[in-house]
Amino acid sequence: MSGASEPSGPPVPSAPPVPSAPRVARVKRPILERLGLALIALVLAGLFGGMALAAFLGGELFLAVMAGIGCAMTVWVGGLTLFRG
Repeated sequence: MSGASEPSGPPVPSAPPVPSAPRVARVKRPILERLGLALIALVLAGLFGGMALAAFLGGELFLAVMAGIGCAMTVWVGGLTLFRG
């Protein structure tokens, strides 16, 4: 009878190490593209904000909080897109 600690078959060879990809310098997006993306984020943040307000007024506090978080995150990403490129 074999013990639980004995291997049942041949050892499995380990995978070779994966070479890391070379670092590529970041290129900033053109200002027009950044403005467009930030404007889209602002529209979506307005929709999230409206949903948060409607949910709060309707008594759905969980939905209001989640929509408010969505609004804040969308504004944050839009700002990063605009200022960081």
